[in-house]
Amino acid sequence: MKALVIGFGSIGQRHARLLQAMQADTAVVSGRDIDFPVAYRELDEALAQVKPAYIVIANKSSEHHGTLLRLIKAGWHGTVLVEKPLYHEMKPLPDNHGLRIVVAYNLRFHPLLQKLRAEIQHERLLSVTAYAGQYLPDWRPQRDYRLSYSSSRDEGGGVLRDLSHELDYLNWLCGGWRRLTALGGRFSSLEITSDDTCGILMETVGCPLVTLQINYTDRPGRRELLAVTDRHTYKIDFSQGLFTRDGTSEPVATERDETYVAQHAAVLHRQWDILCSLQEGQDVLRIIEAVERSIKNREWVNNE
Repeated sequence: MKALVIGFGSIGQRHARLLQAMQADTAVVSGRDIDFPVAYRELDEALAQVKPAYIVIANKSSEHHGTLLRLIKAGWHGTVLVEKPLYHEMKPLPDNHGLRIVVAYNLRFHPLLQKLRAEIQHERLLSVTAYAGQYLPDWRPQRDYRLSYSSSRDEGGGVLRDLSHELDYLNWLCGGWRRLTALGGRFSSLEITSDDTCGILMETVGCPLVTLQINYTDRPGRRELLAVTDRHTYKIDFSQGLFTRDGTSEPVATERDETYVAQHAAVLHRQWDILCSLQEGQDVLRIIEAVERSIKNREWVNNE
């Protein structure tokens, strides 16, 4: 399998490293001088020389849509994994574009979420509460957080897009959203132009009450999920690797790269059922837009 990774920031480097480890012939496109065995400055040259069957788009989220259009214009056909979120904002693609597009919501492959999804398959969800927070300056300690795309609204940053994993897995677990309301904005003293805090209240097809809080301010950082069904109460602590049912906890070991490897393996083996599809990625964008509308207008927004 020949693979091409577009973008070589921290997430692009991870994708390239893991694809190499999975024995894929991997090349990279980057506008910078980088230390990688096969690297190109220009996308068109890389497509012509590498002839990849699999492409990972890992540049800035504000550049994702334009990169897809360039692949379509070049007449390339194959599978594309687009890093989350799919785009900075909702935009159309031409009909019959010839691409198999999936979105990199790799938390779907986390053993804790996989276990929870199996447990609740025949139970009725009553309420779900999710939380994810981490202090932005600690995300990439080697770089000034003020220079990262996360800090810039214009470049597609902000907690609502950065932590959209939660939006995807809640939509995936709870059967799709019906309506929501939200509060959020830039509440902290962080030197950023993007939003740093958001709280969302949703009704979904499979659960009457879903709440989510995400932020750039929690130290040392937490990612948790609480699900109450008609039979049991479940809690997931992603940071500690713990799965709890009715107060009894068990550790669930997870390697740092495990979900990324599982995601690539699903693409390479064409296991589309668990991957986030283009339509599901677009639905996450619709949630983001609905949240922003709700915050601006202080209203409930229906999924129409």
